[in-house]
Amino acid sequence: MQVTSRVRWIVFALAGALALGAVVRGPGEAAAPETGKKRVAVVLSVGGLGDRSFNDMAYEGLQAARRDLGVIGVYGEPAAMSEDERYLDFYAEQGFDLVFAVGFLMKSALESAAKRHPGTSFAIIDEQVDLPNVASVRFREHEGCYLVGALASRKSKTGTVGIVLGMDVPLLRVFEHGWNQGVAAGRPGAKSLTMIANSFADPVRGKELTRVLAGQKADVVFQAAGQTGNGVITGAAEEKIFAVGCDANQNGEAPGTVLTSMLKRVDVAVLGLCREVVEGRFRPGAHSLGVKEGAIGWALDENNRGIVTADDEAWLRGLEAKIRSGELVVESDAPKGGGK
Repeated sequence: MQVTSRVRWIVFALAGALALGAVVRGPGEAAAPETGKKRVAVVLSVGGLGDRSFNDMAYEGLQAARRDLGVIGVYGEPAAMSEDERYLDFYAEQGFDLVFAVGFLMKSALESAAKRHPGTSFAIIDEQVDLPNVASVRFREHEGCYLVGALASRKSKTGTVGIVLGMDVPLLRVFEHGWNQGVAAGRPGAKSLTMIANSFADPVRGKELTRVLAGQKADVVFQAAGQTGNGVITGAAEEKIFAVGCDANQNGEAPGTVLTSMLKRVDVAVLGLCREVVEGRFRPGAHSLGVKEGAIGWALDENNRGIVTADDEAWLRGLEAKIRSGELVVESDAPKGGGK
């Protein structure tokens, strides 16, 4: 697979950071305290760095906090979910000022670690943990999924589109529900098909499911599947249909194939909470981020401007403005029977 500019940026940034001793991987390694500087640790989810999606966005947020706020940044990549708790404990024991658990799969591990370390500030992305030292960040992904779903059905020639979910879990059924509402808005009567990959780290499976969807006449496929979604993009390119990226801007992964990307700005969440810690105003409890907060949106750049026309853009910007103002409310609840 061709290395993209985003991946190159991450590789070079990581190499530079390691040369400076500012970013390390644990547990077993910890950045030494420095007077006047806060220390932040980000524990990545399944797939780790280089997923060109959810984890990479969290890493970018950490890099932004290092650059803009002067924090000492550390990231960890557990090899398996069974290691999550050990990583979280390690950073708490080392006295880090803020420890992130990236992803809903870490909920149980974070609950245990946060109870053992009540003096440490923790944050979890995509879950709710009701403890006095935990900030829980949830995104209104359904708003962004609505927007890309609307564009997908508007651009579909067959009237059939598809979505590949990494797992059959409530969070991703929210993605699906937002997408389906957008599909209906973009083209009344359009049909959307759903496939479940049962993995966030299987690009081959993502490619296979995309081939199945193309065989059922879907000509735009949205991926909400982490690294599995990279296979969706590859499969779409081979089938000569459109893909829709997720979380990060994946337009550059396959210019001319990726119609747009649903932007879920995990970096905005990480940077925002780091700023709270630096400024001494860390807020435990629920944090909700969506279109209004600039944390959810869709991507338009040089890689897809040849696909998305000026009329498409103006129409979609109008929908986005209505969501931002509250005039358009996208439902978050999945239909009965969705999720687990």
